[in-house]
Amino acid sequence: MQLLQNAFNILSTRSPPGIILSLATVFLQNGEFKSAYIHEFIGTLLMVFFTFSAGKWIGENSLPVAWIAHAFGVVAADYIGGGPHVNPGVTLSMFALGKCSYTEAYVRIAGAMAGGLFAFPIFRGFSSTFGLTPLGGPGFLLDEDDEDIHLKVSAAFFSEMSATFLLLMAIYFLNWELNFGKYHYWIKQPLTAVAIRYLIEVFPSAGPAMNPMLGTTWAVFSSDGNYPSDAEHYWIYWAGPFVGATLASFVYVIYAGGTFFGATVPFGPIKDSAKASSAIPATSEESTTTKSKKKKGGKKD
Repeated sequence: MQLLQNAFNILSTRSPPGIILSLATVFLQNGEFKSAYIHEFIGTLLMVFFTFSAGKWIGENSLPVAWIAHAFGVVAADYIGGGPHVNPGVTLSMFALGKCSYTEAYVRIAGAMAGGLFAFPIFRGFSSTFGLTPLGGPGFLLDEDDEDIHLKVSAAFFSEMSATFLLLMAIYFLNWELNFGKYHYWIKQPLTAVAIRYLIEVFPSAGPAMNPMLGTTWAVFSSDGNYPSDAEHYWIYWAGPFVGATLASFVYVIYAGGTFFGATVPFGPIKDSAKASSAIPATSEESTTTKSKKKKGGKKD
């Protein structure tokens, strides 16, 4: 027992904070969601590498090149990583919509957090080795003497909430509502990248992160291994995106139907109602045309 305790202490001091607890989730439900954890871990490493390098290592002096590199990174990370969520906000939404169980969602978030905790130190070493511009990350600096601190925190909260809400609406419609045929994946994924990049430009108040994992793992990395101690960080980077994800899930259920955290909503789906109402005029018109033909046929007789 003492040997295990010593091993735990050594690993705790020489690994990113919280990584052991993250790895422990692999064994939940007899390792049923091990592959999901691996997908999230690898997908997050790839996402940070491919998308954060845009504008730093690639296209530093050219905005169009940076956008193209970012779009390529979004597609590459998703395709190579096997379609991971890489975002606790997205995972919460998938749980709310019944796309994954609570345990799977927990494991996926743990895998993404582990990927982020490893990614930033790894790529700092990569930057130093090859003399590249160090990667940046989402941040929100607070000045205790600022009289408008509460207004700024509120603005950052609503920025992250709104950006996450719009990101998820783009994900829903590009993945589930639109059909690009044979090349669906290769069209919808670059469009997703465009949506992400656009939201980054429109909602800059807190980075933006649009991703609790990125907000916190970057904060841990930039503070030399310490988790943020201020409540504002978690309010902005976790509560904001989670509220946005919850609202987006609710709106989508109203539109498309389904369940919201396992329960049906008392109204909607708008999608089915729209289909039904659009079918009624066509049926009436068809019925009128048929009657008209019958009358004409009767006159001939």
